[in-house]
Amino acid sequence: QVQLVESGGGLVQAGGSLSLSCAASGSIFRINAMGWYRQAPGKQRELVAAVTSGGSTNYADSVKGRFTISRDNAKNTVYLQMNSLKPEDTAVYYCNADLSSSLFRRDNYWGQGTQVTVSS
Repeated sequence: QVQLVESGGGLVQAGGSLSLSCAASGSIFRINAMGWYRQAPGKQRELVAAVTSGGSTNYADSVKGRFTISRDNAKNTVYLQMNSLKPEDTAVYYCNADLSSSLFRRDNYWGQGTQVTVSS
C-alpha cells in the first residue's frame, strides 16, 4: 500500500504565498515523478507542476514564474511553493505520484486533496 499525505494550503489574500508538501510512504521501490494538480469548482483537474526523479520540472503556463516545485528524494516528498497568488488559483490541490512498488508494478497515486483559497 502507498499513501500520499498532503499538508499546507489554506486561505490567503491575493499576492500572498502558500506552500504545500506531500509525503509518500508505504511500499515504494522507486518514485518516477511527483506533481501537483488542481481542480476548481466546475472545472476539470489540471496539471500545475511536476518533477521527475531526475529533477526535470514542468509547469502550467498559468503558474510559471510564480510557483516552484521541488523534491526531496530521501524523504519521498514533493513541495510546491506558491507566490503571487491570484484568486484564480483557488482550487483543491492534489498531490500525484507515478511510482513503482516493485520492478514489475508501476501505478499512479493521488493524495486526498487540500484546499487553497485566494481572496481578492
